[in-house]
Amino acid sequence: MLKTAFVAPDPGRARLRFASRAVLGIGLAVALCGLAGHSLPSAVTGGLAALLALFTVTDPTVRGQAVTTALLPVVGLPVLALAAVLHDTPVARDLAFLAVVGAGAYARRWGPRGHSLGVFAFMTFFAAQFLGTVPAQLPELYAAVLMSLGTASAVRFGLWCYERRSPAPMAVAPPTGGTGLARITTRQALQATVAAGIALVAGQALSDQRWYWAVGATWWVFVNTTSRGETLVRGFRRFLGTVIGIVLGLLVAVPLHGEPVATAVIVAISVFGIFYSAAVSYTWMMLAVTVMASALYGVLGLLDPALLVLRVTETAVGALGAVPAVLLVLPVTTHSVTDAWVERALRCVHACTAEAAARLAGSPTAGPARRVVELEQILARVRLSLAPLVHPLSPLRARGARARQVLALLDDCAREVRALASVAADPEASHDARLVAACWRVEAAVEALTALPAEARPGPAHTTPDPPHSASAEQLLPPPAHGLPHGHALSHLHALEQALLELAVPLRGSGRRVPTGA
Repeated sequence: MLKTAFVAPDPGRARLRFASRAVLGIGLAVALCGLAGHSLPSAVTGGLAALLALFTVTDPTVRGQAVTTALLPVVGLPVLALAAVLHDTPVARDLAFLAVVGAGAYARRWGPRGHSLGVFAFMTFFAAQFLGTVPAQLPELYAAVLMSLGTASAVRFGLWCYERRSPAPMAVAPPTGGTGLARITTRQALQATVAAGIALVAGQALSDQRWYWAVGATWWVFVNTTSRGETLVRGFRRFLGTVIGIVLGLLVAVPLHGEPVATAVIVAISVFGIFYSAAVSYTWMMLAVTVMASALYGVLGLLDPALLVLRVTETAVGALGAVPAVLLVLPVTTHSVTDAWVERALRCVHACTAEAAARLAGSPTAGPARRVVELEQILARVRLSLAPLVHPLSPLRARGARARQVLALLDDCAREVRALASVAADPEASHDARLVAACWRVEAAVEALTALPAEARPGPAHTTPDPPHSASAEQLLPPPAHGLPHGHALSHLHALEQALLELAVPLRGSGRRVPTGA
């Protein structure tokens, strides 16, 4: 788990920049709330708004990100008012909360923007329960949210907009095809609403004050998951991360007794951990979230060991509440989702190679670097979709072995593609016909696995000479070339071609359609 979180590839140091910018943006937002004289609950609400703006907004363009960020208060402020007005009306409050859950999950059908707005709406209602918000507090809370969103935007789009220099890859959205109840997002909305209802009832049986933790656990179990297997594994990882975080909270947050400076340091470290680990380890992310929540409860004067134990119990209830929902309410099978993500990974490998071929053929605008980052994101989703099969407790041993083989080979592909992208950026490696021909063979291997027609190849338009059909990437590599940039490129292309050919075996075993010539 340590290796996954801290040694995982970070192309372009994207995760490091993502986390560092978050600490800066959220820290400035909270500091400005304090300087404006806002109360501690308002500062916490503002900090949460800034965190969500920097964490959940994932549109593929900077302009799209700015538009989505501007829409956050349009969704969040009315939800905050609704939660405050219904504070003393439990039944209506609970029904409204479930409606927000269903609408937030359903909004994912509109891609990254719908996802961001749905999460912001849910977390706004959740924060109102966390802080016990009443209507009299709304003006100050509104001011804190707007100030914090403005500060986060100034940091993201002005002070440190690294996306302008390194454009973000195309957003990786889950498959959402179909209509009506066949659409995955519709099924997930119904599942999330049912699961949240179960968690709400069970959570209130445990505590009439902290019941919302159970609903929150259920909500986040459904975020960025698609199949029933993914959801169940995510629930387990959420519980595991919470338990470890509670232990750290007892050791770190409880002894602080809410001391402001030390608490601020702990919260800043936790924020960095949330953003840095989110893409590679949900368990580590939840550990950081739990430590941050423990520190915030400490500064609010509410923290004690019994509260942390209750947090674990409510989280377990929320995670378990998702089980009957995903198994019984219009379930989405793991196999269908996994097949879609593996194909997307292969197509992205195809696109990376096509971009590299265009660059090596002399195109000044082509470059696979952006596609490499996109490939890392897709592989993270492949790992998530295959997690139920490779989990130590999975009874499906044969399928688990094939899943591990697929993951290992896709990781090999990603490693070679990263190296190829690095070589393609070298001017000395350009204009080499052997490299372009080798790229052609890799593209052909991907097309064989995905049954992708040649005319549908992604990537920029470029002209690739037809290689001799009897020549492989290895045969195209003369012995003296190994010490040269193009020699390294041919070596990476050969390794990539071999990994793609080997992928045909486990993919056939999984029942995936693979042409006999692959």
